[in-house]
Amino acid sequence: MTTPDTPQPDAPFMRVIKTYVLRAGRMGPGQTRAFDQFGPQFLVPYQPERLDATATFGRAAPLILEIGFGMGDATAKIAQTRPDDNFLCCEVHAPGVGALLKRCGEEGIGNIRIVQHDAIEVMDHMLGDNSLDGVHIFFPDPWHKSRHHKRRLIQSPFVNRLAHHIKPGGYLHLATDWQPYAEQMLHVVSAEPLLKNTATDASGFAPKPSYRPLTKFENRGLKLGHGVWDLVFTKV
Repeated sequence: MTTPDTPQPDAPFMRVIKTYVLRAGRMGPGQTRAFDQFGPQFLVPYQPERLDATATFGRAAPLILEIGFGMGDATAKIAQTRPDDNFLCCEVHAPGVGALLKRCGEEGIGNIRIVQHDAIEVMDHMLGDNSLDGVHIFFPDPWHKSRHHKRRLIQSPFVNRLAHHIKPGGYLHLATDWQPYAEQMLHVVSAEPLLKNTATDASGFAPKPSYRPLTKFENRGLKLGHGVWDLVFTKV
């Protein structure tokens, strides 16, 4: 017998499934100004052709794709912690894009570029196979109700897609604060033959890498006794 928390087999990964869900959000005046002031420097327009990462960032460096950065606080901190890496960040929600643009401009974070578009189409059309040194997906929508599990992003076809874009030796880092989704993620990613789990713990989950900062939401949850699960896999 299954329960709402029982890991479910993958649903068909239909093309209509996207890496985001549009939600209402109002931009503040600072976020609005950031589009005009900093957009030309940090925004990369979506285009159905391969991205020249060296030209886009003005240097050759390891390329990390982040899918869904929310308001961009963790993204900004990671980029500042890892100045030798380039971060290509996909987010569709304008308030979050505006917030990260503002931080990049005001704090001089030069190793971030933002594509305000669905990450699946960005991968399919702008990124080639073996083009990424890493992928970050932190706290994707868990779609708590069992009838909505088919909308979860981490499904086998999507993970296989990611794996083909990651270079051998590159990594996939996932994090979630919803245990049933963590267990499904572990099941799905462990089944991908191109990826190998780096975890040494019997649970299959990895310690939080030092570069991933604790968000305010995460700190609040930990104080209430809620868990957070990290998965780090490398491409073989």
